[in-house]
Order: sequence, then structure tokens, then C-alpha cells
Amino acid sequence: MNRIIFALSLMLLGASSSLAQDVTSATERLRKQNAQFTEQIVNVADNVYTAVGFSVSNVSMIVGDDGVVIVDTGMTRDDAERIVTEFRKISDKPVKAIIFTHSHGDHTGGVTAFLGAERPQIWAHKNFGSEYRPLTAAGVTFQSVRAARQAGFKLPPEQRINNGVAPVRYPKSGGHAFASATEATPSHFLEAERQTINVGGVELELVSSPGETNDELYVWYPAGKALFAGDNFYRSFPNLYAIRGTPNRSVRLWAESLSKLANNNAVALVGGHTQPVLGADEVKQVLGDYRDAVQFIHDKTVEGMNKGMTPDELVEYVQLPEELASKEYLQPFYGHPEWGVRTIFSQYFGWFDGNPSNLFRLSLKSEAEHVAKLAGGTDKLLAAAKEALAADDNQWAAQLADHLLAIDQDNVAAKEIKADALTKLASNMVNATARNYYLTVARELRESIR
Repeated sequence: MNRIIFALSLMLLGASSSLAQDVTSATERLRKQNAQFTEQIVNVADNVYTAVGFSVSNVSMIVGDDGVVIVDTGMTRDDAERIVTEFRKISDKPVKAIIFTHSHGDHTGGVTAFLGAERPQIWAHKNFGSEYRPLTAAGVTFQSVRAARQAGFKLPPEQRINNGVAPVRYPKSGGHAFASATEATPSHFLEAERQTINVGGVELELVSSPGETNDELYVWYPAGKALFAGDNFYRSFPNLYAIRGTPNRSVRLWAESLSKLANNNAVALVGGHTQPVLGADEVKQVLGDYRDAVQFIHDKTVEGMNKGMTPDELVEYVQLPEELASKEYLQPFYGHPEWGVRTIFSQYFGWFDGNPSNLFRLSLKSEAEHVAKLAGGTDKLLAAAKEALAADDNQWAAQLADHLLAIDQDNVAAKEIKADALTKLASNMVNATARNYYLTVARELRESIR
């Protein structure tokens, strides 16, 4: 019997072992990422200034002959007002235009701080809001719960390090950071693949660039050779899939958009989050590596799919080459390669993994009862979960606790084991969104016990 339980543990652990990080370094690595959010105004090019760290997303100002153009506005009005104060030290020219790189609320929520007596043009992609709109239309609401878990909004400050590509913030409203407010409604839209606009004495090119969202665009400022990439770039492995739950993001189109970005020969690259990249050679290297990483995950996943591999097999098969995986701007602080692999499979093949055993699976409770019987009863299963937790076999402990909770959702001992296992997994996790999710669910479990 012990051999059977051991074999089961190896099988189930195999699918998730690559998420684990060295316990001695993961937390410290994530803390060091805080340097990316040091509050500062960066002069990225002539007449171009980016506010980093004042909000969860970067806010940029381009100074023209008779006005300024703002690219993205941060998450909250409070953040944005502090940025306006800093920008006014550089220029007191009126805001003639605001450009949203995409519709996520952490990039649009501060818009009212930039609205003067004369309302500026507000530019966005014609698909603005396309990610969130279907969820609203369908009445899907639980995404806000998952979003709060991912972002760590329910955690006390001492448990939050950062969000991988953003400093810690707590939203004041009842909404969440990924839906735009009505004040952010655009007045002008990018209808074509690309369009040149001239506003406030600033000539800019807006280019459609689907990636993190389908309404993503990038801004090219040719006079200063500056690129504003939105969330198609930040100093982390990209979030090819968001664990809060989103409609599928096209990884193939994301790679194509990165190629378009690289073709501009920019000397400054401003991502949606984290420090800008400065210098033509550095920008070329970073964008090339970023594109290659996204393209590799896509192509290698498709290669494995054509071999008949399931998602669980693919996450072992698709391993980012060391020359890319070692880059500081491709560390999994926010997104994770495994999540990219799974979302690519889902996008092309849907939910069925190809294994006929999974066409009509046992219910969670029925499967859990079979596992408990195999273990010699629920008491033996509970003992095995406690033993796994004591041995720091935390993923296995959490999964065994799930079986116990499937049999009895009020099992206090199982809740305690799962909460402790998730907490230990979090301390071992360099990915901030996974860490926040672990800790939040652990907190929810403990609250349900109390």
C-alpha cells in the first residue's frame, strides 16, 4: 500500500514541480524586484518623461510645442495627482491628448487627474474594453474574487512583497484593477493597423499590437525614437495567461507584436510596468529576447501538441532555453512559462486533453473516495497529508487535503493542512501572482475555520 501511495505522489507532483523555487532564494529574489518600482521621473528621451513607481503602472508625458501628451494614467486618482505634481515641475503646458495602451484599469484609473478645463482627446484601440466586456455581458462576476487573490488585495501589508511588475497598492473602490471606469471612455480610436496623429505639436504613430489584450496598441514617438509598449513588455516573463481568469490571449499574435516593436530601432523602450530600457543596443537585445521567448513557448508547445502530448506532458516538454531563461527581464515574477503552455493548448484544442479517460471523469468526490479507499480510509489519507506537510512535501499535502475536502468540505483538519501547505508553497515561490493567490486562499481557509 505504501508503494502505491508513493507512486501516486510522484505522478501528481511531476505536473507541478517546475513551479517550485529554491526556498532560500525565491523571497529574496522577489524583494530585489522592488528596485524596479523606485519612485522616479525618468527622462527617457528628449521631451519624454516617465513616472515609475508612483502607481502600479508607468505614466509617460511627451512635451510638444503647445501642449503635452500623456500615455496611460496609472491606477488611481491619488497616484495620478502625485504624478501630475511631478510633471508640472517639468512643463505647465495643457494636456492635449491622453493615449491608453489598453483598457486595464491600472492604466486608465487615474485619468481624471489629467482632465483640465478643456477636455483632451482620449485615444485608444477600437477594441477598447474587449477583454472585460464579454464577462460583463455574460454576468460573470467571480473573476473579481480571483483578481483580488492574484493581486493580494485581501492580504495584510506584511504578507505582500509586490505584484511582480508593480508595487503594492490597495484599491479604494469595490471594483478591481482590470476594469476601466466610465471616465476613461475614449473619444478617438485607432481604427486601422496604424495611424499617425499630430496633437499638441507632437507627432506620434499608434500601432495595433494584440498581446496581453486584444485592445493593445503601442505608441511610437519618432522624434525621440521612444517606444511605449504597454503591457506587451515589462521586466518579467510575460503574463501569457492571467490566473485571475481571462479570455484566451493569443501568444502567436503577441510574438508578432513584439517583432513589430523591434522593427522601430528605438533608443528608449517604456513598458507598461518596471523601469524603462534605454540605449539602442539594449532595446534591440531586450525586445529580441522577449520576442524569442514568447515565440519559443508557442512553437515548442505546438510541436508537442503535434506529438499528441497532453498539457501535463507539455509543461515538462517545453522548457525555455537557458540563454533566455537566465535573462533578468524574463524571470517569472509575474507570468510563468507553464501558464503560457497551458493557454496555448487551450486556445487551439479547448478543454479536452486527448486522453479518453478524461472524457467523462469521476466527480471530485467519487475520485476522492476511491483514493481514500486506496489509502486505507480517510484517517489514513489524513495521516498521509499530515506526513507530507511535515516532510515539506507541500504540493502533495495540498492535493491530499483537496481529496479530503471533496469528501467532507467542512473537514477542519484538511483545511488546516491545505492552508499550511499553501503558506509554505508561497514562501517558496518567486512568482508574485501565484504567491499572492496561495496566501489569500490560505487566509480564506483559516477564516472559514474561525
